[in-house]
Amino acid sequence: MNNVTRMEDLRIDADKTQLEIAQILHCQREVYRRYEKGQREIPVWAAIKLARYYDVSLDYLLGISDNRRKFGQ
Repeated sequence: MNNVTRMEDLRIDADKTQLEIAQILHCQREVYRRYEKGQREIPVWAAIKLARYYDVSLDYLLGISDNRRKFGQ
């Protein structure tokens, strides 16, 4: 699974819309949609913010690991 699918799955699991997540990131919905669909690279600060919001590791959010747990847990 890659980060594109993972970001969408996390959002859906949290029962949030793209607009709601865009508001958390203080960006337009279309900008977030492009991050989620892999059409635009997500900035590091935004990825960190989303990992904290979803309470998952950054590696999990980015599709590097299948381990949801944060570092040190």
